[in-house]
Amino acid sequence: MITDPGEGHIAGQLLEPEVTRPRGGVRSTDVLAGVVALAVALHFLAPGFLDAPVVLAWSTVFIAVCLQAFPFLVLGVALSAAISTLMPPSFFARVLPRRPAVAVPVAGLAGVVLPGCECASVPVAGSLVRRGVAPAAALAFLLAAPAVNPVVLVATAVAFPGQPAMVAARFVASLLVAVLMGWLWTLLGRSDWLRLPAPAHQDPAATRAGAFGEAMRHDLVHAGGFLVVGGATAATLGVLVPRRWLEEVAGSPVLAVLVLALLAVVLAVCSEADAFVAAGLTSFSLTARLVFLVVGPAVDVKLIALQAGTFGRRFAVRFAPLTFLVAVAVASAVGGVLL
Repeated sequence: MITDPGEGHIAGQLLEPEVTRPRGGVRSTDVLAGVVALAVALHFLAPGFLDAPVVLAWSTVFIAVCLQAFPFLVLGVALSAAISTLMPPSFFARVLPRRPAVAVPVAGLAGVVLPGCECASVPVAGSLVRRGVAPAAALAFLLAAPAVNPVVLVATAVAFPGQPAMVAARFVASLLVAVLMGWLWTLLGRSDWLRLPAPAHQDPAATRAGAFGEAMRHDLVHAGGFLVVGGATAATLGVLVPRRWLEEVAGSPVLAVLVLALLAVVLAVCSEADAFVAAGLTSFSLTARLVFLVVGPAVDVKLIALQAGTFGRRFAVRFAPLTFLVAVAVASAVGGVLL
């Protein structure tokens, strides 16, 4: 078993290992700043444009999505930061069974009571591997924590009122994806595909309260930017894309599933908010929207980057495509049965 000599350090300091920090590129917060700057410029340079019916309709949908989702985003980030910074680092190593085949479903179910956003789940999974937890179990937790926790399920119930089957379908499909991917890694995974994450820089003077505040600030700013991007995209699809085109795509079950699955990968909306984006895609079937909700927290562009930085590119190029295929297949099957 692999042990970590720094096990006594604060768990929250593992949330942001240097290897997972993006270098360069456009961040979600940059997009948000650009949208705000554009709106201010249009207000002074072309005031009539902002009063156009299509712009008013777009802004109504955009604001509705963001306002509905933001409280759940804050709650989810706060719970994730609290668990990551206040829970003893050796907790998982103590409670998880040593046999990977048994540890995988236990780790998946742990996501129900130990929520975490996608951004936090990757470095937390890396810290679990460093502490000797079986990689298959750590990967199952990585996929389950952002998808089956109570905050996400309640947000889904609020976004889809009167449709409890959608909540049940999301829970079942997401948990199945996490467990199946853990078992597939047990059967097919090779140790040379997985690079052990480098230990995070430790600050001896850091306090638990400081670690909690830093973790929450980072995740809220990061995830909030993606929420804005997702809300803007949902509003754009609903207002600017021709209704006939949407109906043609949505009318084909296979094409609708594939389009929303790819959209989930590209948008990278936080799992605490993606249900409100999916609820706005009313032209698509519930099964297609379920695929959107299952694929997003399991594999999207930011997760692929984080996985490559934490576990290495050889891992990411194998794990992400397989996760995508499994998530689409499982969500489609569960949607066909429950929805």
